[in-house]
Amino acid sequence: MSDTRRRVKVYTLNEDRQWDDRGTGHVSSTFVERLKGISLLVRAESDGSLLLESKISPNTAYQKQQDTLIVWSEADNYDLALSFQEKAGCDEIWEKICQVQGKDPALDITQDPIDESEEERFEEIPETSHLVELPPCELSRLEEIADLVTSVLSSPIRREKLALALMSEGYIKKLLGLFRVCEDLDNREGLHHLYEIVRGVLFLNKAALFEVMFSDDCIMDVVGCLEYDPALVQPKRHREFLTKTAKFKEVIPITDSELRQKIHQTYRVQYIQDIILPTPSVFEENFLSTLTSFIFFNKVEIVSMLQEDEKFLTEVFAQLTDEATEDSKRRELVNFVKEFCAFSQTLQPQNRDAFFKTLANLGILPALEIVMGMDDLQVRAAATDIFSYLVEFSPSMVREFVMQEPQQTDDDVLLINVVIKQMICDSDPELGGAVQLMGLLRTLIDPENMLASTNKTEKTEFLSFFYKYCMHVLTAPLLANTAHEKNSKVLVLMNSKHTFLALSVGRPGLVFIQGALRFMRRIIGLKDEYYNRYIIKGNLFEPVINALLDNGTRYNLLNSAIIELFEFIKVEDIKSLIAHIVDNFYKALESIEYVQTFKGLKGRYEQEKDRQSQRLNRYRRDARSLDEDEELWFNDDDDDDDGEAVEKSRMEDDFSDSYGKYMEAKKGKLLLVLPQVQFSLPRLQHLQTAMVGLVDYPDDEDEEEEEEEEEEEQSPRKRPRLSS
Repeated sequence: MSDTRRRVKVYTLNEDRQWDDRGTGHVSSTFVERLKGISLLVRAESDGSLLLESKISPNTAYQKQQDTLIVWSEADNYDLALSFQEKAGCDEIWEKICQVQGKDPALDITQDPIDESEEERFEEIPETSHLVELPPCELSRLEEIADLVTSVLSSPIRREKLALALMSEGYIKKLLGLFRVCEDLDNREGLHHLYEIVRGVLFLNKAALFEVMFSDDCIMDVVGCLEYDPALVQPKRHREFLTKTAKFKEVIPITDSELRQKIHQTYRVQYIQDIILPTPSVFEENFLSTLTSFIFFNKVEIVSMLQEDEKFLTEVFAQLTDEATEDSKRRELVNFVKEFCAFSQTLQPQNRDAFFKTLANLGILPALEIVMGMDDLQVRAAATDIFSYLVEFSPSMVREFVMQEPQQTDDDVLLINVVIKQMICDSDPELGGAVQLMGLLRTLIDPENMLASTNKTEKTEFLSFFYKYCMHVLTAPLLANTAHEKNSKVLVLMNSKHTFLALSVGRPGLVFIQGALRFMRRIIGLKDEYYNRYIIKGNLFEPVINALLDNGTRYNLLNSAIIELFEFIKVEDIKSLIAHIVDNFYKALESIEYVQTFKGLKGRYEQEKDRQSQRLNRYRRDARSLDEDEELWFNDDDDDDDGEAVEKSRMEDDFSDSYGKYMEAKKGKLLLVLPQVQFSLPRLQHLQTAMVGLVDYPDDEDEEEEEEEEEEEQSPRKRPRLSS
């Protein structure tokens, strides 16, 4: 078994003043010939690689913080930290560092960091004058103490000396005792001085002082001192908020007293940093870096302690999914899990990986499947936030779970179908929840983040699953809208006349029209003959061309987008679509001469007919052979039609069963949000087909003036509309 005393995490401070985790390993101190001195070595516990090799320099200031941290800076302000699993290991390495530097291990800092500007000024200070002389801790000397604390902030060496003095004499607790006296006497002048003193002590930026100030015995008095800002007419009531309003609720009793104390402490220190302390000036902006680190390491420790307590987390998920759990209790449980996930964002990637795997093993996804379908809006909102953490961390983990569900449950309660139904039936007028769920759904079905290196079959398997079990739920609102329409699915929106959807161009329903057109353009961009045959069979170009003709002579986004659609078909020479368009619609389109798109389509069509004719003349075979080929072709076509008919019947049955079950319950609440989705529908048999970008749809400002509208009303129609 490895020595846990020497087990450490290595951290480095990045440019954003955040600690980056460089890995976990075991530390040792040994002489390194290359560095010519005793050095700290950390080797990774996973593969034995060298995570850290740092010579213990006689001139480097090492600090011991929170009993399990050793922090120091190397060249160019490169900050390093070792976080020990056990206090004994930290003490052992600290003694070795102090031995090399000839320092007393009882101190929490080996020496004073002196910048170049001050080194010359203080080089003649005798060794014995290492402390600042503090005034007696009395009410009559508070102003003098405040002036002293404020005056040292501009000098790094004097800040160090004051911090040592405050620690060596137990001065902090004496000051806080004076605070209680001043408050009892309503001594505002003394309270204002104490505000300056405590604020200045925080700006000394010393972890050893924070350990005292943020202990259970002292922290509320520290908060009390910070209530009496001299700039305020009346003091703030931060203690009242922390003790009465912000009550700590143990959703499941925490038996570990150290963990409970750490949670309380972290919340209160975060409150001090975010709420109480004023925004630091440019001069003060680096004074609280150690406070930020204090909070960071506390959060890491809390997440680790909770993660290791499997009994606690198991009970959380058991009660979360228990039908007998009261609604208020379940709301507290789901909010706890949400906050737990939010804390995990302080972890580095490898630690987050272990964290979310622990949650997955405990059943976080089955639990979400239950709570996301509940009627309580607060529970659903918190569950959605948790789900977003999981999807953002690992879409593949979520996909793997949902693909196993059909073996255990029916389509109605599949996790992705629950997400789709919440998206469709969002009761928020501004669709805040729907938009969030829409983004998560897009991430899950996006083939681009289905990495082949992770799972070579993920694309095929998940997309097959999605089309089989979920697509009919996603398209249910569209199918409901087209139940009595000739046009299929999305393209019925080309006929939208809702005036409240008008854009600045004044065209009724243009939002829906462009959404439908964008959807069709994406499908045609796949250049997949399966989709092309579906478009031809359903005569789906008719509403598109009708929209073009209805648009008249307007030169706007709709006109440009439709022209680009047909131009794409011409340039890419999609023969089946060209033949269909020319055979069925050319008479209505031939009068459009301001672009050459439609004449170009006709030219392509005639060229293809000529090539086919030449091929027949050149390779004419006997009539018998030709008849046999034609018979086979027609037989294949019949089989294809039969298959499509069976598939259509199956889809209609699926829709009727699944949609009917929840449509009735959500009657009156259904909101059509699907046209906002940028669909990506790759064919399973053609996953490597190149994707072609959509037409850009920027804001179309001032394209049509009111005069144009008046002219159109006065002028007769210039183009025929295709009959239905």
